[in-house]
Amino acid sequence: MTTFSSRADVRTDAPARYAKQLVSHLGRKVPFTEDAEGAWTTLVGDARGRIIVGDDVLTLRAEAPDVETLDRLEHALGSHLERFGARAGLTVTWHRDSH
Repeated sequence: MTTFSSRADVRTDAPARYAKQLVSHLGRKVPFTEDAEGAWTTLVGDARGRIIVGDDVLTLRAEAPDVETLDRLEHALGSHLERFGARAGLTVTWHRDSH
């Protein structure tokens, strides 16, 4: 089965705060689990979204079985983060992995 995936690295001086806000907001509709490294993962059908806190960067990962589902997952993660970080000028730019 082909999996489509993408990644967005968002520079911020508060990645943990934005991750917590994003997980809290989206977690009302879909469950998230936290792993030992502090990354958050959600499964929505056959798609998977990850929120990874780094040093001055918040990384968003999306994986889906088709491009349409990937588009929706990217939009859900990215648009909410941009809205939460509007004052700080956060911009989410997705980069698709090549197949």
